[in-house]
Amino acid sequence: MGAVWLIDRMDAAVGDGIDAAVKARHRHRLYGLGWQRAISPNGDGLWAEGDPPPREGNAIDVLIDGSEALPAIADAIAGAQRFVHVTGWHITPGFELVRSGEGLSVGHLLAEVAERIPVRVLVWAGAPVPVFHPTRAEVKAAVDALTRQTAIEAAVDPREHPVHCHHEKTVVVDGEVAFVGGIDLTDQAGDRFDSPGHPARRRLGWHDAGTRIRGPVVADVNDHFAMRWRNVTNKQADTTAPPQPQGSSTAQIVRTVAENMYDDVAKGDFRILESYLRALRSARRLIYLENQFLWAPEIVDVLADKLRNPPSADFRLVMLLPSKANNGQDDTRGQLSILADADDGNDRFLAATLQARSGRRADRVYVHAKVGIVDDRWLTIGSANLNAHSLLNDSEMNVATDDAGLARRTRVRLWAEHLELAEAEVEAAATTELVDNNWRPIATEELRRRNAGEPPAHHLLALPGVSRRSARLLGPLQGLLEDV
Repeated sequence: MGAVWLIDRMDAAVGDGIDAAVKARHRHRLYGLGWQRAISPNGDGLWAEGDPPPREGNAIDVLIDGSEALPAIADAIAGAQRFVHVTGWHITPGFELVRSGEGLSVGHLLAEVAERIPVRVLVWAGAPVPVFHPTRAEVKAAVDALTRQTAIEAAVDPREHPVHCHHEKTVVVDGEVAFVGGIDLTDQAGDRFDSPGHPARRRLGWHDAGTRIRGPVVADVNDHFAMRWRNVTNKQADTTAPPQPQGSSTAQIVRTVAENMYDDVAKGDFRILESYLRALRSARRLIYLENQFLWAPEIVDVLADKLRNPPSADFRLVMLLPSKANNGQDDTRGQLSILADADDGNDRFLAATLQARSGRRADRVYVHAKVGIVDDRWLTIGSANLNAHSLLNDSEMNVATDDAGLARRTRVRLWAEHLELAEAEVEAAATTELVDNNWRPIATEELRRRNAGEPPAHHLLALPGVSRRSARLLGPLQGLLEDV
């Protein structure tokens, strides 16, 4: 027992030291670029400083899972009258946006639309080292297939920093509607088309989220596309004036762009990090996060402080993560151990995942959504993961809003899906009651059933832990490699 305790203590001490070194490196980098506000925001407001500012008059629809988001994207593209602009991590021409009837692939749809208006597609050029996917060759083959015998203009963007990528996922149609979220138009690494019921299909399930936006902020999404297109191709893309107000939501487009990537953004842009830090620090009752990763020590610091010094007696932190991320899984678990230690057995913190189920069968559901909700008064959705890749290095885009009604409706919809309850039941219950009486007992019981070899009874599953000795160091060690 004494030896185990000593190893735990040594592991934690070394991990804390590496964490401190990573945070010091990030701080030095951001301060050197004049971006200290990203890591040390001024004041207590929710909005990130600088341009683009928050804009009033937007209509925002939250699209949950591929079965809702992908047909909506297809419908908007099909109705385009002036232009279509698409960005992505990767695109698969044969990926079907619509699965009913004869189906409809993204390649076929874009080719048809390109016969009458400009269609521009900008994707990451792929991993230069072929141990990661998609490789440069895989991306070239996909782009060649997408554009062959069509009028589609497509470009690959190779301006990543080593081991990083272009990760944003946006679609802009006519400068009037934009889709900003986490859903790529590809089946690379998994089929993005899944439904809230997440039936077991003998393949990886997929939980994701995006937004459909109308109103003035659409111009900010399109301006970013035009900037990247111009820097990569030396050509101009269609730009438009901000659309007229379409709704009642104030919203802000925030992004990550690393320094020395584009001439127009030479010092970079790190306002997704600033946006998250502002919102998380303001939390009083609830932080709810869905994300693919949790490697960012700056984010974990804020979450841990909330657990050690809860701002209210009913404060809760709930995180939905993959059971096994496609990389960095133990890095996330190492950071979760910090939060578990900070909670110190007070049951304010829960980390859970999802499983697909049909009868006695269960399959994994890959949690790919990037959703943040604070106190039912702040909401962000986009492409950014909670790691230094997304917050400091990869190109990313999120939309943030202080529309309390939308934040609450989004949480209710997500929790109804995950808890397998009617939305009215979720709407009527207090968040603390739902965490303590539904989230935690359901997730822990389902983990017990899985460990006992019993058939699944629910989608929700507590995230299995790992020993601190095997994981506590891995998050900080990953951080040392992220900025190379």
